[in-house]
Amino acid sequence: MRVPVGSEEERHWLLAAREGDLSAFERLVGAYTRSIYHLAFRMLGDPLEAEDATQEIFLRIYRHLHTYDPSHRPASWILSIAAHYCIDRLRSRRPALSLEALNGEIAAPSETDPETLAERREREEHIRHALQRLSPEDRIVLVLYYWHERSCEEIAAILGIQPGTARVRLHRARLRLAEHLRALDSRKVSRGEKAR
Repeated sequence: MRVPVGSEEERHWLLAAREGDLSAFERLVGAYTRSIYHLAFRMLGDPLEAEDATQEIFLRIYRHLHTYDPSHRPASWILSIAAHYCIDRLRSRRPALSLEALNGEIAAPSETDPETLAERREREEHIRHALQRLSPEDRIVLVLYYWHERSCEEIAAILGIQPGTARVRLHRARLRLAEHLRALDSRKVSRGEKAR
């Protein structure tokens, strides 16, 4: 298996941090803060909660350095801790989120046409809202696959499941997300007709 660029250096940082080298751990924090924050935001739906989760995830990583197996990719091990933390956090809270909690970061589109910008923002909010309606297990496979561009094999390693199970979960999660998006779109159409 080909080792991605940076993996050897990250592996070195993990091993050095495990031996007490705080500067090595700080380099890991610098390298992974953005990825972990984005995963937490996609999973939890709230920017402030994602910031808190990012800090908690790094604490978990630090506490579990002794469990790191150097034969595994550092990114998979780190994202596994982040994914499991977010799933645990979702399971411990109420299932529904308000739309206000979903108004976090919106990627700035390259288009400058106000109508196109408004349509894109509305579609992103629909996707975010639909994503929040999924179970944590469905949500994490979509987040890892689409936003973190992980393969089914990597998702399987991160979640501790078989690659075939990861493929099935991804397929089912896509179908469920599509169902939620259709429901949101039909509500939007109904509201539009009532407004006329």
